[in-house]
Amino acid sequence: GHWYEVPYMFRNGILARLVQENPAVETLMLHNVDTLGANLDAEALGVHLSSGNGLTFEVTPRRIEDHGGGLAVVNGHVRLLEGLAQPREEDELHLRYYNTMTTWIQIDPLLAVFGLSRMDLNGPEEKIASAIRRLANRMPTYVTIKDVKRRWGHGQEDIFPVVQFEKLWSDMSALSDLRCVFLAVSRMRVRHLKEPDQLDPWANDGGKEYVMELAGLQDIPSGDIES
Repeated sequence: GHWYEVPYMFRNGILARLVQENPAVETLMLHNVDTLGANLDAEALGVHLSSGNGLTFEVTPRRIEDHGGGLAVVNGHVRLLEGLAQPREEDELHLRYYNTMTTWIQIDPLLAVFGLSRMDLNGPEEKIASAIRRLANRMPTYVTIKDVKRRWGHGQEDIFPVVQFEKLWSDMSALSDLRCVFLAVSRMRVRHLKEPDQLDPWANDGGKEYVMELAGLQDIPSGDIES
């Protein structure tokens, strides 16, 4: 969900190489690495393309265990509102749709909001960096305090508070010059795997079979997978 991950593709040449080798490519799908249920679904892609929008964010009905941003109306504008931007932690529970972070992206409208084009991806690096800084100044910055453990000596441990500054991708939905739409999807597409204890519910609600089918493992005996 970190905002800079996509702009880094402008600077490191990955997007330039992609569009040079595949000039017909117009759409990207972005998702978190731990969202194992996300896939290139033809129906979701069709909804995105027919909307004519630059970004389509997938959302899903919120459950009690979902922590993070959600779909909200802010000053009459429908957007994703991060939990960090809300006055109280419990306020996010009032948002009915949870932000999955899976996003369908049209390359050219995305570049346009940065003030860039496909040709600029092969241009001066400073122009790209300047465009990223310019848009970054329009994005909110969140400050969080996290505990970091340091091991040293003969098994000693110290825990230090560390300040982390971050910008989040979902705040792109707040930009007035970038057309966004929000697509409600099945929980199966939102199969996050962040903790081992999430695996047990998967075995009971069909999540295990769904992810195994996506991975092409549905015909492999479970004993072989465990081994």
